[in-house]
Amino acid sequence: MKTSRLIASAFVLSGFLAGAASAQTLIYCSEGSPEGFDPALYTSGTSFDASSKPVFNKLAEFELGTTNVMPGLAESWTISEDGKTVTFKLRAGVKFHSNDMFTPSRDMNADDVIYTFDRQRLEDNPYYTVSGGTWEYFNGMSMPELISSIEKIDDLTVQFNLTRPEAPFIANLAMDFGSIQSKEYGDAMLTAGTPEMINQAPIGTGPFQFVGYQKDAVIRYTRFGDYWGEPAGVENLIFAITPEASVRYQKLQAGECHVMPYPAPADIAAMQADPNINMMQQEGLNVGYLAYNTKLPPFDNPKVRKALNMAIDKQAIIDVVFQGSGRIAKNPLPPTMWSYNDAIVDDAYDPEGAMAALAAEGITDLSMKIWAMPVQRPYNPNARRMAELMQSDFAKIGVDVEIVSYEWGEYLSRSKELDRDGAVLLGWTGDNGDPDNFLAVLLGCDAVGGSNRAQWCHEPFNNLINQAKVASDQAERTRLYEEAQAVFKDQAPWATIAHSVVFMPMLNNVQGYKIDPFGGHYFHNVTLN
Repeated sequence: MKTSRLIASAFVLSGFLAGAASAQTLIYCSEGSPEGFDPALYTSGTSFDASSKPVFNKLAEFELGTTNVMPGLAESWTISEDGKTVTFKLRAGVKFHSNDMFTPSRDMNADDVIYTFDRQRLEDNPYYTVSGGTWEYFNGMSMPELISSIEKIDDLTVQFNLTRPEAPFIANLAMDFGSIQSKEYGDAMLTAGTPEMINQAPIGTGPFQFVGYQKDAVIRYTRFGDYWGEPAGVENLIFAITPEASVRYQKLQAGECHVMPYPAPADIAAMQADPNINMMQQEGLNVGYLAYNTKLPPFDNPKVRKALNMAIDKQAIIDVVFQGSGRIAKNPLPPTMWSYNDAIVDDAYDPEGAMAALAAEGITDLSMKIWAMPVQRPYNPNARRMAELMQSDFAKIGVDVEIVSYEWGEYLSRSKELDRDGAVLLGWTGDNGDPDNFLAVLLGCDAVGGSNRAQWCHEPFNNLINQAKVASDQAERTRLYEEAQAVFKDQAPWATIAHSVVFMPMLNNVQGYKIDPFGGHYFHNVTLN
């Protein structure tokens, strides 16, 4: 019976997608399933593409295709002279979506803004522990210590009181975790005893309204007719979840989808030569890395980590995995980011030196695990193949490697555990154009147990990035971040692997798409000829 239902579902889905390929429906062959639909709970681009991008708005937004901050749900803001009070003036007349469980009775106001952030920062908030309540971004960016209070001045004015100046604060609130939720919806679901529904059936103010999700198969959205901004260019948006890059390519060629992300490097040349495909490309604001668990011996020893880094043939990884679409990474920041320290000297590929360094630390017969992602990401198009190359490299210095993997949501969750066994292949695409978004979010002490997959808390490094946060002069911030990168390189919590070029293939009838420098996928401005 179960098999029959699955076959029927697949048949219905196939027929629906084929029938939906019209000028009013855009089909996006996405690379994986979202972990959920509440953006504040997650850090993966897969989840953000399915939630914050189509369904929600933030107080401030990034101008599409740039790193420029512009007004969003806040039409303006002011910052006090001491930098510790930020006041937002909200747009009037902004409507929330509705669904079968909820119909809003009012427009968006200051109560919704306060609810959105209080549930992430106040432990006595009834939503603090709902759906796991990890709040990785909020905690990893030290927001609980930064925000002392949030006050409602009137319905359309909200004030954030900070404990210190924070140079990237506005840009930070433009990130996905700042997606404004409906307090009315949250209260209604809490009363109904189903608070987790805000993570399963999202209600936002964005250009598309969530319709439904068939797990691991399809997500459906429809244009929101009462959207406060420019209406979406297509009536319907469909995410056809297609984990294999080769299958996404086949669907694109067959016209079963209009846009696909993360093509296999081996297919790029053929796509570029296809007259029916428009291949867009842009240097990515990203980094791919191998994060050791620095809490567990012998990986708590920076000399051991440096030795392992010396054993990795990064040029071979660029040649085999990226096939020319990437460059070797030596820093945790991408080279297009301001404050990138180009004076840093990368760890040389030196297997004999690596063996000698391990021997000097008394390390023999070392065994370890390398975790390989099950999905393609812009910073790593084939994690399994990358892990195999590292396995071979480490074998040359007498280190035995077991490669492990998990379903994407489980991979992200389990890799945060403080006692995680193994080094994790992961990466990052910038969220806001500020170095803090890489250095603090991925490597700061507050992010240990969350987005800091190395579980690395090193006070000299942490002091530098904290000083940079409160400095208002960009030259001073640059100096501090450059010094922090030198400390990172000396301590080696990661093996920095690669920065990639981002390729976006789409059919020629797709118009208006812009590559997001932060790696997201936006479709509200897209039309189909």
